Order: sequence, then C-alpha cells, then structure tokens
Amino acid sequence: MSLAQLSLEQYSRLCRLIYDQLGLSFDDKKIHFLGKRVSARMECLHLDDPSDDLMRLAYGDRSGSEMQSLANLITTNETYMFREFEQLEAFGNACLPEVVARKQAQRNRNLRIWSAGCSSGEETYTIAIIVQEVFPAIDDWDMQIVATDIDEERLVMAVAGVYGERSMKNVPADYLGRHFTPQGADWRVKPRTRSLVTIQSLNLHDRLQMRKMRAFDFIFCRNVLIYFDDASRKAAVDHFYNALNPGGFLFLGHSESVGRISSAFRLRRMGEHLVYMKPD
Repeated sequence: MSLAQLSLEQYSRLCRLIYDQLGLSFDDKKIHFLGKRVSARMECLHLDDPSDDLMRLAYGDRSGSEMQSLANLITTNETYMFREFEQLEAFGNACLPEVVARKQAQRNRNLRIWSAGCSSGEETYTIAIIVQEVFPAIDDWDMQIVATDIDEERLVMAVAGVYGERSMKNVPADYLGRHFTPQGADWRVKPRTRSLVTIQSLNLHDRLQMRKMRAFDFIFCRNVLIYFDDASRKAAVDHFYNALNPGGFLFLGHSESVGRISSAFRLRRMGEHLVYMKPD
C-alpha cells in the first residue's frame, strides 16, 4: 500500500482506534509513520485496500491479535542497560534504603517493583542488578520485579535475556561477571538475576488489567507517557498511584511530569534527583 492510499479520513479513523484500544495519541505529523506500519500489516494479510484493514481492526479483531500486531510495529523501543543513570543512582542510594529500612522496622520482608513499558528488558534487569548490588540481604526477602509491555515481540527478547554490545555499553565491568554469561559476541543474564523478574504482557490503557496491579514499592515508567495524551496520561498515573504502597516511589522519564495532571504525589529530592512518592 502506498501512503497516498491512506486518506486523511482513514488516518483519523486509525488514530481513533489506536487511541481507544492502546491509549496512544498520534497527530497529523505521524501519517507517514503510521502509513508505513499499516502497509506492513496489509502486506502480511494480503489486503489491497486500507479500508479492509480498518474494518478488520474495528469489527473483526475480537481476540485483539491484529491490534497487538500493529502495536508491535508502532511502539518505540529505545533502551539499553543503565539508561538515565542519575535516576537509578537515586533509586539505589536513597529510595531503596529508605523503603527497606521502613519495611524492616515493620518486620515486612516483601519488596515489589514494577517496570512498566519494559520493552526488551534492559531496564528491568538493570533494576535487578542494582537491588542485588546495594542490598545483598535480598536473598532473605520475598523479592519480585514485574516487567510489563504491550509489545509481545519485545517481551520475547526480555524473556531470553540476551543482549548485544549496544545494550551493554554502560554496564560496569565488574557487573558483567556477576550478572551475565558470555554468549558468543553477546551476553546472557545469569539465572539468579533472571529469577527475580516476572515478565508479562500488559496494556497500560486496559483498566481491568491495571486494577490488578497492586502493592508495589517502586514503579518505573520511563519515557512511556510521552506517547499518551493528557487524558490517557492522567488515567495511567492514577492507576500507578493506586498500585503503589504508601511511601512507594514512582520514576518517570526526564522529560515527563505528573505535576499538571495529579497533585496526589509528593515531589521529593532523593540524592541529586527529584522523584515522586506516594505519601504515607
């Protein structure tokens, strides 16, 4: 399908379908981007008219598999180990010790972390590494990191836990031997670090799925909400608030903020970084 075949009306319909089901918002500048992705789906489905693909998405996709296939093509997956290190430093050096100390005082040895929009898993395994490095006693705790994403192809990569040079460029040398095993030119996450992580598919725009996410001490959702409009962003942030334990922390990307859409969180300086905390 050439881009000229995707009319403005069809593009508008496609954007509404994507927004209604995924919460992702696209403006008119993305017509070329979405047109290429729809072309790829039409080629796979042997369709000639974009109206047929739109009809399939709107009325013939009861299982959601076609929208899932499109979601795999339109989500951005720029990620690597130890990305935006300043936040991770605040997490490991300030936020994690605070939460651990509070839980120890309560004789509570459960620690739960949610990596939302985990893509192929680099952020998730980075978190698992940091927890083990700064908190060696984690072996005596009930520890779980839940990693979720809407892109099922990326989740397959996260489950495999095998990464190339680009993903590994910022990993400290002494961490490689402790947390990774060489695999040709790549590196595989060792079983101990992998065992801390549970990986599952989740649509941040799905209210029923989101309501099941509860009792987390930390939520990382970095560089995901930039693809949402204000309404979808507010809905996601409200769900994150409900999913956090009192005193829990929310980490967003550097260019993201909840200030305009929610006053429920308390902004705190932890180390050299500002983070959002759910008040006790």
